[in-house]
Amino acid sequence: MPIDATKPYDDSNIFARILRGEIPAKRVYEDEFALAFHDIAPQAPVHVLVIPKGRYVSWDDFSAHAPDAEIAGYIRAVGHVAREHGLGEPGYRLLANIGGHGGQEVPHLHVHLFGGRPLGPMLSQ
Repeated sequence: MPIDATKPYDDSNIFARILRGEIPAKRVYEDEFALAFHDIAPQAPVHVLVIPKGRYVSWDDFSAHAPDAEIAGYIRAVGHVAREHGLGEPGYRLLANIGGHGGQEVPHLHVHLFGGRPLGPMLSQ
């Protein structure tokens, strides 16, 4: 069910619980700014979620409130994960669902990193 990305951060969301170690995840990368782990229902041969460690509901929240170092660190982490999975060439897709119209289901900013095969058109017609 899509969420309202304008609501306050909810510490009980699944990604907050993964960050605290309360729920297991198959982690592939972690640094001071981000955590990356495999999606439990992959939609491509490579399907990794990359989340910032800070309490951000959406891209809007993150870009408005995160310090510059945290923004840069998160973006660098996404690139690092893509390179580590050999996706720089032939390419990959990043997807961030924001709010109800964007289909966001977890109220913690996250980027889906898809790759490993041709992914087709971005949106169905």
